[in-house]
Amino acid sequence: MNKREFLRTSASAGLGLLFGEKLLAEYRAMPIERLAEEEAFWGTIRGKYKLKPDYINLESGYYSIQAQPVLEAYIANVRKQNFEGSHYLRTTQVPDKAAARDKLAAMAGCEPGELIITRNTTESLDTVMNGYDWKAGDEAVMAVHDYPHMLAHFRLLARRYGIVNKIVTVPIDPKSDDEVVQVYSNVITPQTRLLMVCHMINITGQILPVRKVADMAHARGVDVMVDGAHAFAHFDYRIPDTGADYYGASLHKWLGSPLGTGLLYVRKGKIQKLWPIFGDNNIDSDTDNVMKLNHTGTHPVHTDLTIADAIAFHDMIGTKRKEARLRYLQTYWTSKVRGVKNVSVFTPSDPARSCAIANVGVSGVVPNDLAKMLLDTYRIWCNGVNNAGVTGVRITPHVFIKPSELDVLVKAIGEIAATA
Repeated sequence: MNKREFLRTSASAGLGLLFGEKLLAEYRAMPIERLAEEEAFWGTIRGKYKLKPDYINLESGYYSIQAQPVLEAYIANVRKQNFEGSHYLRTTQVPDKAAARDKLAAMAGCEPGELIITRNTTESLDTVMNGYDWKAGDEAVMAVHDYPHMLAHFRLLARRYGIVNKIVTVPIDPKSDDEVVQVYSNVITPQTRLLMVCHMINITGQILPVRKVADMAHARGVDVMVDGAHAFAHFDYRIPDTGADYYGASLHKWLGSPLGTGLLYVRKGKIQKLWPIFGDNNIDSDTDNVMKLNHTGTHPVHTDLTIADAIAFHDMIGTKRKEARLRYLQTYWTSKVRGVKNVSVFTPSDPARSCAIANVGVSGVVPNDLAKMLLDTYRIWCNGVNNAGVTGVRITPHVFIKPSELDVLVKAIGEIAATA
């Protein structure tokens, strides 16, 4: 399918061409939760991916392969840029990227003037952290379960500027939102300037009540930065509804964009005070123009352009349908291993507090060894996690995974646990 055909079949029109209007009408009439279990529907979506037959890919959390229509659009964008050369870069690059940014902002639910396209979540959040005019004694709050490279950057800022990092521990299976909010509230002082909170913890899949955390922090005069690396295009929400002052996400995970695509949202009123990392001769550093944060030099623009194609494929499936399917896949397998002897699930038991991501461990088995067993013996590809009290393998199925493939995982965990 070439790019023109892809765009023609995107969104609801695409579903009609995939299934036919009669069958599509039946699917649309189904409750979302029922459609999540309709294998004929999801088998057709699976057919839009080219899957490596050597293993069952349960590690989409690091990088999700692009659907074939998106990949073809990406290749077409590479060819277009290479064909037109510097003429393209000097004429239509900027408006084309702005159009992709506008589509991304519409999906995020924010104004285009509050969002820039970055290369990943790390770049997005580091841009914010480096943009602060830190003073010795300033405090930042974060959690031990946050992404390790984010914690490393806060340590770097502590060495460089003398800031104080307050690190909390988030309960793995909280009984209420207030239990989570209180953990952060307990360490805030008059010196606290910035609080970082994960929208979805990358190693456990726990969805945190970020709006309640943000409201609490704002009431005490503290800015809030949300790590949304695993949340965006995973489940249904709008970035401004999180209450975040700053929000970073990667698009190569659950949106299925090419590697090297991310976003940074900065709420209006918070842009001007941030220092840009790189100087831009065309934009003053003290302006409230969010594009001052987006100058990184010459960039492979074809990756940015393909964001629009990834959004079209995502919209074709539908955010709510996708969320329901991903949650169904996770609960399908975790419900079968919870309570099994020698097995620990490091993901909340309440389905509303997680979606696709979950983590499972076996007593006495080192996580990396467990991942190796799963690959060598059962042909399951996943990732070991041994961090912050979480000692298991992270399982991250995407929409192309079938329940029968998760049955292989359940069987494997049971057999390994039986001999632990």
